[in-house]
Amino acid sequence: MIYKIIDPLIKGMYKSGITPNMITTVGFIGNLAAAGFFIHAAYIMGAIDLDANTVNRGLHEIGWGGAILLFSSLFDLMDGRLARIGHLSSSFGAMWDSTLDRYSELITLFGICLVFLRFNPDPSIFELKSAGPAQGFWWGVITFTAMVGSVMVSYVRARAEGLGIECKVGLMQRPERVVVTAVTAILTGCTKNLWWVAGGMALIALLANITAFWRVAYCYKPLKEKELKEKETHEKEEMEGSKLKAIKSKKRSRQQA
Repeated sequence: MIYKIIDPLIKGMYKSGITPNMITTVGFIGNLAAAGFFIHAAYIMGAIDLDANTVNRGLHEIGWGGAILLFSSLFDLMDGRLARIGHLSSSFGAMWDSTLDRYSELITLFGICLVFLRFNPDPSIFELKSAGPAQGFWWGVITFTAMVGSVMVSYVRARAEGLGIECKVGLMQRPERVVVTAVTAILTGCTKNLWWVAGGMALIALLANITAFWRVAYCYKPLKEKELKEKETHEKEEMEGSKLKAIKSKKRSRQQA
């Protein structure tokens, strides 16, 4: 359904000479903008003289950051689609896309992590329960755990594919992580409640790390089978080499005789 909407736009981009790498770069700039909203929200929500208006402003900016993040995720669809429709796929393009994806995810989650670490108002002068979790430090740790899990999900897949194994299993791949982050950030901005994005970070932290270990376990059997085949091939080559040496040695002995 989504491709029926964007395909006319994709074809127009192709005719205009726009390349997949350009789209990837624009999407990355959008992610930078989203991270900028998160980081600025963290900055103002960490003020010493924090009041309700400042908190609401920060939560509103988190919502805008989520909206920009969700919009920027459309470019992830368009760059690959343009590469396929226009036959513009390249090895460098694949590497460029993967590299910017990692940067995009890390900087956005870093911005959210800063929000939790900075937001620690005095409960005696500010009603905290209506705005978000009281233990901002630990939610910052959870968000960092989400960052680690997100990186490891992508790393395990890349490492497996480098060893010749396709590895796409799991519950929390990049599209799911982007949607969870963006939607919960938007809900935070709409409801003025940080618990939404806190729940999103907890979900990513749990499922992304489960997915990373799931992929490691998934690769165990095919890697062992591959090692066994390589070992058998190596032993066979050694046996054939030994036989060849023995035959040559016999020929030399006969010639000398």
